[in-house]
Amino acid sequence: MKYYLIVGEASGDLHASNLMKALQKNDSAAEFRFFGGDLMAAVGGTLVKHYKDMAYMGFIPVLLHLRTIFRNMDFCKQDIVGWQPDVLILVDYPGFNLKIAEYIKAHTCIPIFYYISPKIWAWKEYRIKNIKRDVDELFSILPFEVDFFEKHSYPIHYVGNPCVDAVDGFQQAYSEDFAQFVTRNKLGSKPIVALLAGSRKQEIKDNLSRMIEASRAFPEYQFVIAGAPGIAPEFYRAYMGENVEIVFGQTYDLLSHATAALVTSGTATLETALFRVPQVVCYYTAAGKLVSFLRRHILKVKYISLVNLIAGREVVAELVADGMTVENVKAQLARILPGAEGREQMLQGYKSLINLLGEGGASDRAASQMIECLRQKKNKSSHSK
Repeated sequence: MKYYLIVGEASGDLHASNLMKALQKNDSAAEFRFFGGDLMAAVGGTLVKHYKDMAYMGFIPVLLHLRTIFRNMDFCKQDIVGWQPDVLILVDYPGFNLKIAEYIKAHTCIPIFYYISPKIWAWKEYRIKNIKRDVDELFSILPFEVDFFEKHSYPIHYVGNPCVDAVDGFQQAYSEDFAQFVTRNKLGSKPIVALLAGSRKQEIKDNLSRMIEASRAFPEYQFVIAGAPGIAPEFYRAYMGENVEIVFGQTYDLLSHATAALVTSGTATLETALFRVPQVVCYYTAAGKLVSFLRRHILKVKYISLVNLIAGREVVAELVADGMTVENVKAQLARILPGAEGREQMLQGYKSLINLLGEGGASDRAASQMIECLRQKKNKSSHSK
């Protein structure tokens, strides 16, 4: 069968690439065409456009690139229609993907599957109308989403979380010890605090400088940045300081040897928890007081990190908007370093979180369920003729 996939960021590239591998196991004739990244390209198929040419974050960057965004969207619509896949698989990235779904549903008979659903439980709950209208099957990786969508009379498939598979697979194959890791990367011998400042330039710009400023209070540690794919080393140099290094393409390696981490909210918070690395979630935004007000009065959830959302309670500290100050970062990091009172408590919280996520195999389950859904749809179509 022919599969067209659309992702808009690095985490989507990772999870979509694993889904593609799983689809190949179930469908030896699988053909792929996609808006995606290097990991998807490594699996095979045709990379139509790289996500790094599409990822704009924040009101001003989006406004400045509206013409490019609309051009990408129009091209994507026509490319899907021209290729006529057996299914369109959308991966997160709702601002773009829901518009594509609306067009494809209105102008074709191509089935539309959504993998890693839009986070409408946090805000923009009205988007449920678009999802019910335009998306044929939704495959969720967060256990609490099942109840949310059932509340809206829209049954979904919970397949487990692919981060569990990604981390387990890495740990089984990785054997490097701390000394080998720091030697290979020309790092010092001090314990490591990992800095995961996001995958987009705006996130890095907003968060990394504050993380590094806070690092000066901990001279007994070395702070190592996980360089994001698609971001040039030169971009980071403006923020680099004393006792701060950077590695690229080694986020999991880095987390394997980190004592603690400062993490910008996103998939990275969950991955950090799966590596059992105590963390502080850091998410600075401009107009912090306004954002904090909107968060209290508009967002429908108490937390922003996947760790706390899945756990249903505060396992990790979240420093968001005007709460993301250098002093707060220093105080919260001090609480989770070895010997501090918050470290063991967080590690116990991680154990509960991992139990909630369940077993691995999310990509395989998603792939087999997708193929079964497609077979059922084809059978219904043939019987109705």
